[in-house]
Amino acid sequence: MDPEQIAAHYPRLFHMANAGSWPSIRRDGLLSTGALVDLYEVNDGVRAEILRSRRRESIRLEHPDLGAAVIRDQLPLREEALKKCLTDMTLQEWFETLNSRVFFWLDEPHLEGLLGARAYRQDAHDVITVDTAALVAREGPKVRLSAINSGSTLYNPRPRGSETFMPIADYPFAERRRARGKDAIIELAVDGGVTQIEEVAVRVERRRSGGVVEEVLWECP
Repeated sequence: MDPEQIAAHYPRLFHMANAGSWPSIRRDGLLSTGALVDLYEVNDGVRAEILRSRRRESIRLEHPDLGAAVIRDQLPLREEALKKCLTDMTLQEWFETLNSRVFFWLDEPHLEGLLGARAYRQDAHDVITVDTAALVAREGPKVRLSAINSGSTLYNPRPRGSETFMPIADYPFAERRRARGKDAIIELAVDGGVTQIEEVAVRVERRRSGGVVEEVLWECP
């Protein structure tokens, strides 16, 4: 697949963050969970718990200089179902893989699906809309593509493992587009995260399920 194809078919990317996260994301970058616990200097015991096992609830980090940050729960990722899905990785390895990346939806229907999920539909969220071409041009070597929702094992979960996340050049887009149409790619992930997010972002909104926009937090000038 060529990088230009991603932007042509999916011109905008969407990331859902905890409400109130935008100021710290704007300052520090949109970081993976692993990068965030490094930045917040989390002690080894708590770090291992966060990165190597399923989070049954969101975790609030505190730092004397950086303030607070929230790491979202992993409620849609059921361990028993995940064990049956994994092809060549352990549970710990899969959690570490997810925690090493930041994830984007490639269209609004998938974003709305997460906003409307039972665990999140009552809450507001900071939704960051990113220009796909700008992000891929800057972060291309760190970008990985997935044909599944890697963070969920609900509703007939699909197999996953070391080959789930593929570099752009290796992704069989034409083949999967013939089979699945617009859902040829479900997730775009960036290893480590995206620093200086304003360089690639288009808009940041406080949103709720149902397409409700409560407030525009930031917009590209």
